[in-house]
Amino acid sequence: MNAIWRSREQADLAADKLRKFAQPQRLMILSLLREGEKSVTEIDVATGIGQPALSQQLAELRKAELVTTRRQAKQIYYSLADESVALCVRSLEAMFNAGDPEQVLLNMTRPSLRSESESTVGGAANFVRLRRSG
Repeated sequence: MNAIWRSREQADLAADKLRKFAQPQRLMILSLLREGEKSVTEIDVATGIGQPALSQQLAELRKAELVTTRRQAKQIYYSLADESVALCVRSLEAMFNAGDPEQVLLNMTRPSLRSESESTVGGAANFVRLRRSG
């Protein structure tokens, strides 16, 4: 992994991705989806965003390839696109102390989207450990 300061192109890509996260409703949706796949109705009830704002934000998340969808009959289900999205959300939650710090640390070590062959704790958890001890 290259340091961002080494490449303007990489810095532009990172900044663009961060802009996708920098919207309160989208961040709420992504945080909720860390718990697992949810239907549009479940997302609406849990976040209280309401229509049409929810539809607009879900469309933005699909366009940014941060979420994936699955259709079952008339229901559409959303989930995080991959572990890198989950890591970004976990990192933001840790940086801003979302919820109980002990619970944040436990959630970071829980293998949400991680394959069973991976056993290491991601960088965000290490960040929390350093921050808590400092």
